[in-house]
Amino acid sequence: MDIEVIAKALKELGHPTRLAIFKQVVRAGHQGAAVGSIQEQLGIPGSTLSHHLSGLVSAGLVSQRREGRILFCVAEYENLTSVIGFLQDECCFDETC
Repeated sequence: MDIEVIAKALKELGHPTRLAIFKQVVRAGHQGAAVGSIQEQLGIPGSTLSHHLSGLVSAGLVSQRREGRILFCVAEYENLTSVIGFLQDECCFDETC
């Protein structure tokens, strides 16, 4: 992944509310978490949740799908793995582990 993409993802995860939202979405697994459920669990206003979700979506960490009237947020696990891998790739590179 490009360093700019990684930086944007880390920036979005660097906000406590977005990190809490992302944690809820990751916990939900591949079926995703309903926006209403996230809002209820975290106790944040809908407009605030929408604002933070848009940042996570734009960073490629979350995608959304609609089933009827329910909007689900799904973690983009492949992108999350890329971010984690980027941080781990250079571990102990300059020394023998």
